[in-house]
Amino acid sequence: MRIIPAIDIIDGKCVRLSKGDYTTKKIYNENPLEVAKEFETHGIEYLHLVDLDGAKSKHIVNHKVLEQIASKTSLKIDFGGGLKSDSDLRIAFESGANQITGGSIAVKNRDMFASWLLKFGADKIILGADALDEKIAVSGWLEESREELVPFIQEYQKQGVSYVICTDISKDGMLEGPSFELYSKILASSGKGLKLIASGGISTFNELPKLAEIGCEGTIIGKAIYENRISMKQLEEFILNK
Repeated sequence: MRIIPAIDIIDGKCVRLSKGDYTTKKIYNENPLEVAKEFETHGIEYLHLVDLDGAKSKHIVNHKVLEQIASKTSLKIDFGGGLKSDSDLRIAFESGANQITGGSIAVKNRDMFASWLLKFGADKIILGADALDEKIAVSGWLEESREELVPFIQEYQKQGVSYVICTDISKDGMLEGPSFELYSKILASSGKGLKLIASGGISTFNELPKLAEIGCEGTIIGKAIYENRISMKQLEEFILNK
């Protein structure tokens, strides 16, 4: 299972929110590149970079931060937040993203998301399936849609999606543990080849082997790292012992 630390960006700074609520913003570092380099020194290979300004503005905003991290580290970056147009995607990939995550766009403009899959391939496009009470949420989690989580993922699998990041919003930033049952349900009801990336609520190191056992392909860890609930040394050992 891949370990994927998260850096969420507001005003060019590394922040974390609770349950996606912008009023709960806590700044952890003024310099995201510094944070990314620290991850890299501990054997981390992947990074989940979220443009929270972009999610709110509905277009890419913090591509300069992406460009800086991509050009000054060797981290493989998946980038999301506010990607709504072909132009946004072009900027993201030109700025160094290895993959992009599309969430709201996959609900609100299915044709465009499907065209991205065709143009760039399933290895480059991640479906962002963020949910509250198993209903898909959109627009930086400021809106809930009527889309049911599991059928939503199944439908996109038929169109060729292989990577899915699923965040249980009720768990995100709360340090109360991830949604093991939800991830098990998704994997049990999805076709072969689904690469499910768990996100939200990771709070202790012991949860990681359990997510791997369920069959998650990766896990995104944010606040647990920043609040020192999980040490970089533990993550380093987990990666070495895979």
